[in-house]
Amino acid sequence: MSTAMAPKLMTVEEFLALPDDGVERWLIQGKLRESSPDQEGGEMTKRNRVHSRVMILVGHLLESWLERQPEPRGQIVGGEAGFILRHDPDSTVGVDVAYVAAHIVSNQTDETTLFDGPPVLAVEIQSPNNTVKEMTEKVQEYLASGVQVVWLIDPYFQTIIVHRPGAGPTLFNGFQILTGDPELPGFSCPVAHFFR
Repeated sequence: MSTAMAPKLMTVEEFLALPDDGVERWLIQGKLRESSPDQEGGEMTKRNRVHSRVMILVGHLLESWLERQPEPRGQIVGGEAGFILRHDPDSTVGVDVAYVAAHIVSNQTDETTLFDGPPVLAVEIQSPNNTVKEMTEKVQEYLASGVQVVWLIDPYFQTIIVHRPGAGPTLFNGFQILTGDPELPGFSCPVAHFFR
């Protein structure tokens, strides 16, 4: 009788040592995920003007909200900002836009490559080649690792799906107002403003 050995889980250090070769990678519970052109259904994420525009608008709306908050405020980051969501097994992701709490920001140094800890808010903007499986896995990992709220934005249908731990997803369309309470106190914005 043979015993199957569990595959070795990758650490954040091993993940960061991988080459910067244009392959989109993330680490979910110690397991490497990659999107590369030679994998079936694995085209690299293609950023386009729609995705880029929505990312800037989301960042602007969140930054405007953050400026009205009392100190310490934390930070709004974007453009595949890197996060270590959890350790042992390690999970790392790049987030389109995120709100990072002040205590996580204060733990960073000039040598820090990735934020160590989950953001309060993770925003993912759908790209044409994102698969349902990939986005579902990311949202589930965000929520399981302590992200308090996830916005999944679809720029083509102009909708936002809000995910929170222990609750079903809530869909917002362009005729509704998205509020951020309690995670983003006082944040309120017409959904249509995310797609101007």
